[in-house]
Amino acid sequence: MNTRIIKFGKFLFYLSLLTLFVPILPSSAFAEKVYIDITSPNVKRLPIAVQRFPGNNEISNIIKDDLSFTGLFDCVDDAVQIERPDQPFSPLSWQGLGVELVVKGRVSVFAADRSLIIISAHDVSTGREVLNKEYAATTEISRQVAHAIANDIYSVLTGQPGIFKTKIAYVADRGGKKELHLMDWDGHGMRGTGITGGILLTPHWSYDKTKLLYSGERQRQWGLYLLDLMAGRERSLTPAAGMNLAGNFVPNSSEFIFTSSRDGNSSINIAGTADNRGRKIISSPWIDVSPSVSPDGKSIVFVSNRSGNPQLYLADKDGYGIRRLTFQGNYNTAPVWSPQGDKIAFTSMIGGRNQLFIINADGTGLAQLTDRGNNENPSFSPDGRYLAFSSTIDGPKGIYIIRVNGEGLVRTTPKGTAAINPGWSPY
Repeated sequence: MNTRIIKFGKFLFYLSLLTLFVPILPSSAFAEKVYIDITSPNVKRLPIAVQRFPGNNEISNIIKDDLSFTGLFDCVDDAVQIERPDQPFSPLSWQGLGVELVVKGRVSVFAADRSLIIISAHDVSTGREVLNKEYAATTEISRQVAHAIANDIYSVLTGQPGIFKTKIAYVADRGGKKELHLMDWDGHGMRGTGITGGILLTPHWSYDKTKLLYSGERQRQWGLYLLDLMAGRERSLTPAAGMNLAGNFVPNSSEFIFTSSRDGNSSINIAGTADNRGRKIISSPWIDVSPSVSPDGKSIVFVSNRSGNPQLYLADKDGYGIRRLTFQGNYNTAPVWSPQGDKIAFTSMIGGRNQLFIINADGTGLAQLTDRGNNENPSFSPDGRYLAFSSTIDGPKGIYIIRVNGEGLVRTTPKGTAAINPGWSPY
């Protein structure tokens, strides 16, 4: 078993800090009502106000950016607010603006680089305080604290967890050198891991967020690798000779699925991260590649040319019950399950370019999400509402995010950095 230690330096320090900014006081109150039903097909934007935080406007701006990105909320402009941020909340100040929730906060420094952030959220219709929390943070992790606050507000408004503390792993290409990077979901905090290769393919997160599984080409040989993020340790998982390409983890995270060409034809295999012993679960005369295990571990989606051109197929977890999923498009690839297991995203070639599509797991509801540039390697957010993917929509390859309804397209990596193959972390 080959192992190598990667010197993360500040990267590991950065990861360790993310566990330190827990609220120093629990919430004194939480909303019992759900302000917006995000499962409704006709959901309308909810008007809310996030006032400037005296002492640190950056934190309140990050919170507004997070909530606005979802497409679920309209954050009213500071200019139309009657009530000043430093004034006590009064429902009368907001009723004329149609605002349903008001968020107030203040930031005070209590040590050299440590701050105390106190936030509260108020229901305009009842006048009740529905959220009150205190957070301690250093300057280095103030952005992470802002994401944590946005998560708490999102939970109050929707009854669901927020995605704002999640990460995206991706491959950066700097002058032909490929390196595995991490960034916050919104593109900030980009840091290299020290993992390099001639070619690196999409990293897949373990369900506990502590490991990454990926394929790499080094010295003209393809291998499977596991990166322990906390230990800074990379380990080879290659179970056999030939080309081995990583799929995702089985939900228990002690097994993973992959494609292997060790016997000539490509087959779908499963192996354990502890012993590297792979066994075939789908083997045929055709080319079977790009496997992805469903979140409940009961099904596999993969790509096969058994119908003549690459299409998506489903199979039971043991490889039996194979049935075709897609019947439109002549070149469908890179399928991934939504975390809820109800949808599958993939790429399909149209007019010589790859575009993003999404389909229900039962084969209904096919929808095209992109129509410009070359779009590849989709990866779902943990709530299933967004997709990260590689694209050339505005020129150089970069990482973009789009809502699963095809709206809200944003680029998260700078144009000066070529970035591909994103993998979105769990919550």
